[in-house]
Amino acid sequence: MEEHNLKITVYGAEEKCASCIHLPSAKETMEWLEAAVLRKFPELDFQFEYIDIDVPGEKEVHIKYAELIKADEFFYPLVVLGNEVIAEGNPNLKEVFKKIEHASNE
Repeated sequence: MEEHNLKITVYGAEEKCASCIHLPSAKETMEWLEAAVLRKFPELDFQFEYIDIDVPGEKEVHIKYAELIKADEFFYPLVVLGNEVIAEGNPNLKEVFKKIEHASNE
């Protein structure tokens, strides 16, 4: 299999969303997701990134997603693989794995 560099960005905030009270924080979700993905796909090269929507930095793409989340277009944590939103809110690992398999075969 050809080696790919797959970038996964997780957007979230320190404060949990109202419907996420009993779920892990966005940062904890990213750490859990990273561990699960690396276990499932040890042959692939991943880059993980966490972006706080309250301080998204200067990259236009991060600012865009932060603004969309704040405008209630997406729930956080929002998981983006490359340029594709693959999960929001409480991510479903099965769905995330399917999207990664698809992206790694392109």
